[in-house]
Amino acid sequence: MTKTRKPEFRPNDFVVYPAHGVGRIISIEEQVIAGMNLELFVISFEKDKMTLRVPTHRATEIGMRSLSSPDTVTKALETLRGKARVKRAMWSRRAQEYEQKINSGDLLSIAEVVRDLHRADDQREQSYSERQLYEAALDRLTREVAAVSGVDEAGAQKRVDAVLVGRAA
Repeated sequence: MTKTRKPEFRPNDFVVYPAHGVGRIISIEEQVIAGMNLELFVISFEKDKMTLRVPTHRATEIGMRSLSSPDTVTKALETLRGKARVKRAMWSRRAQEYEQKINSGDLLSIAEVVRDLHRADDQREQSYSERQLYEAALDRLTREVAAVSGVDEAGAQKRVDAVLVGRAA
């Protein structure tokens, strides 16, 4: 087994796991799995009440990363101010693209999904699947904004909502 460069994550660091969003490393532990001794990051996703164990040597290749910089958060919020870009493709194809963007873990891509699926009060109602994707993207966005800004999720939600409402005006 080749050793890839170990990422520099430590216990109590916030990290972004592409498929689950923002979590906190609670420990690094050794386990014997299938006869192999593995070092694992133990990541807690408090809101989802979930704990994930990720091999330390695979973390980077899986896509686990540190929180975005405050500059990236600012760019993501700027993205929300833009005009929604909705392609004229079939909904199933667009939904698949949105899902890929959400699971990429990239904050700017997630912000694009929120921007494209956001509906003002005077616009038509969202379908169930649109609302599900929108809420998933919004949740990921606000959790990372909260972690980077050092505020609670409610404060981050207000900040994101202010940008989205300001865009509609």
